[in-house]
Amino acid sequence: MKIIIQLKKRLALPQTSWQLCLLAAVGGFASALLVVLFIFAIEGIQLFFLREKDDYNSLAALSRFQLPIIGAVIILFFAWLTGYKYIRSGIPYVLHRLKIANGVMPLRNTINQFIGSTIALAAGFSVGREGPAVHLGAACSSYIGNKLNLPYNAIRSLSACGIAAGIAACFNTPIAAVLFVMEVILREYKVHIFIPVMIAAIVGSMTTSSIFGVNHEFGYFSAITLTRDHYLILALLGIALGVIAFAFNRYLILVIKHSARFHIVPRILTAAFITGALGYAVPYAMGTDLSAINFSLQDNVELQLLLGLLLAKMIMTIMALGLGIPGGIIGPILGIGAIAGTCGSMMAMHFMTVDITASDFALMGMAGFMAATLNAPLAALLCVVELSNQIEIIIPAMIVITSACIASGQFFGNRSIFIMQLEVQGLAYRRPPIEKSLQRIGVLGVMEENITLLQQTHDDGIAELISNQTIHQHVICQVTQADAPTEFIFYQASKAKIDDEYKIEKHTLIPLNSQSTLAEAYLLLVKKRVGGVYIYHENPNVIMGIIPFDTIRSYLLKGKTNS
Repeated sequence: MKIIIQLKKRLALPQTSWQLCLLAAVGGFASALLVVLFIFAIEGIQLFFLREKDDYNSLAALSRFQLPIIGAVIILFFAWLTGYKYIRSGIPYVLHRLKIANGVMPLRNTINQFIGSTIALAAGFSVGREGPAVHLGAACSSYIGNKLNLPYNAIRSLSACGIAAGIAACFNTPIAAVLFVMEVILREYKVHIFIPVMIAAIVGSMTTSSIFGVNHEFGYFSAITLTRDHYLILALLGIALGVIAFAFNRYLILVIKHSARFHIVPRILTAAFITGALGYAVPYAMGTDLSAINFSLQDNVELQLLLGLLLAKMIMTIMALGLGIPGGIIGPILGIGAIAGTCGSMMAMHFMTVDITASDFALMGMAGFMAATLNAPLAALLCVVELSNQIEIIIPAMIVITSACIASGQFFGNRSIFIMQLEVQGLAYRRPPIEKSLQRIGVLGVMEENITLLQQTHDDGIAELISNQTIHQHVICQVTQADAPTEFIFYQASKAKIDDEYKIEKHTLIPLNSQSTLAEAYLLLVKKRVGGVYIYHENPNVIMGIIPFDTIRSYLLKGKTNS
């Protein structure tokens, strides 16, 4: 038992440890396997009625209209089984749980995410796989940490590792997965988290590549032929992508905001009807991204047809995600970006005398639109580099990304779509800086165990006991009464001025679970700013150690505790 406690103490501190790295590898492997099962489920269902995965053009027009409606009915059936209480899912919900619950995900939400997203992706809704992969990865890794009763700061780190493993497993892009977690999910760069996240991403990518192979689904992009002569056109393309990203985010948020007043049943059915109607007319807009990208890169496709596909894809994605269809957003925005980039190449060739390869601009469109929509330039850059397996793409992609982000953010005030979703849905995603700092440290790592525990109810002799010991000795009196919970009284020597004599104060300690962080201890003590909390494991009547408020104050002032 003592060995386990010592291991947990190490995990409670904000530092790189082999324990957390090992757990990251285990959690990453489990998360990747769950994502593999998720992908197999989607493709298995699709192959019942499609010739190839995502090939909705092989269906009859009437079948394309009916398929999303059938899928919506099945999604609603499973939502009804849980009383419609656990239907929130996807990346915004994961961000919310990371802030308020240290990444611990409710089981029923995870089940709804797995089943609902599987049906939605198989039924042709314009949603992505990465949102469910993020949710499933976070849930799987945090479940392992919770079962082991790890400190909440370690569970939060494991949840981030599961997210990285899920994205890496979904796209086989480990570097982009790490950058996505740091830039979009955690929004901070800490070495003690960075290394475990890298390990989880490596394990996730290796797991899926050993099952599906090392090639990307986007491996058909040819070697880029962009030169300095194209840089001005790329900058103009980036500005156009920034404008499109602003419009996309704005209308998605408007749909979420105005549809919130309606019950989930009419919302899901409306999304299904719109998807079916657009799929009836524009089959390549159905599904996540592959079908649309493949069509946009075909030879001899007219610009008007591509613009129609772009509009249909945007409407289909906005309505599906805005009205509550479970699924991710990254897959569709990659598709929208590729179509927009291809349209840009055709316009440039029409108005300018310069040779342009459509696949080059499709990649640029994916990078720019993803960066502007998610406000994640580094993740977008590394994503297209890994998806295309071309390091030469970096400079052109940076030109498009920077111009897209400047146009979208500076001129239109666009922000990350995830943050906008959290705000319009009323989900908390921020904590005050003090709490955020204290959230990184588990109470096990800084609790003070140098205590004298007395079994008495009177104060007689307490002052003499304290005066005979060092001033930092903590004296705790256990008070046990019939039909009342056990109390622990903390006796503390203090003085108002340096020349004054010590005065003995006593405070009733507040119980706090050993999984908690210093943030929870701070919130319990901040009003009175005196006293302390006592740490227990499973039995509140057994004290493991204490954390006086002075310890928290010391950390906030000096960046370290007195222990």
